[in-house]
Amino acid sequence: MSRIAYVNGRYLPHGAATVHIEDRGYQFADGVYEVIAVRDGVLIDGDWHMERLQRSLSELRIAMPMSVAALNIVLSETVRRNRFSVGIVYLQVSRGVARRDHPFPKDGTPPALVVTARRTPPTPAKIIDEGIAVISQPDIRWDRCDIKAIALLPNVLVKQAAREQGAYEAWQVDADGFVTEGGSTNAWIINKEGHLVTRGVENAILNGITRRRLIALAQAQGITVEERAFTLAEAKTAREAFLTSTTSFVTPVVRIDDTTIANGRPGSQTLELRQAYTDFMADASAKTA
Repeated sequence: MSRIAYVNGRYLPHGAATVHIEDRGYQFADGVYEVIAVRDGVLIDGDWHMERLQRSLSELRIAMPMSVAALNIVLSETVRRNRFSVGIVYLQVSRGVARRDHPFPKDGTPPALVVTARRTPPTPAKIIDEGIAVISQPDIRWDRCDIKAIALLPNVLVKQAAREQGAYEAWQVDADGFVTEGGSTNAWIINKEGHLVTRGVENAILNGITRRRLIALAQAQGITVEERAFTLAEAKTAREAFLTSTTSFVTPVVRIDDTTIANGRPGSQTLELRQAYTDFMADASAKTA
């Protein structure tokens, strides 16, 4: 069965779905996006994703393409038409189509909306059993990483560097030596006291939805969470390390650059957190179904 996409009011075969050549998302990366996990037709933490989408659009002064209720219908219908039970739905909103000019187009230019959905394969057992490697890279992004903008060229470059060095991800490091986040993930360590440490919510990182959910799950278990900056050196001497995202869930990190973390195996606390998150997704889909 061919995939189906939604483009500006129409459901189309994926191969026939196109945007205008003067869409500002295409020409200026003038837009934002969200990626939402799907389980049995349920959008996991969909309300939080809609909240973040509206914040990103507001910061860039782009109008919502439709109401949240209508958008949720479009997302669910796109998922339904693609006929999968486990996957992701991607949505992108740009400032719309207008003659190429850097300032905003005239008032009344409608934003453009694209939605795609696809099934995702299970995480390979080797990743969970053996963990993954990350490399460090200078953080060269703009100062508003709290906005989930589609301008991702710096992320593309660090992800490519990771691939070329045989790593799963790149952790970006600011000018002061502190880890900000990965190319498409949030970065975490577990210190000697068993506390979770992840960079606080600020302009230097995106407040990941999986990050936000994991903090809630950890605190519900009585685990201390420190939202603060940590250095690359602190990360390399941590008891455990891991990363989170909508597609990676909770993934153990066992090597940073040339440094092995602890005994070089996925940490027990990391694996427990991963299980807590997957249990949450299963419960969320069961309750909503």
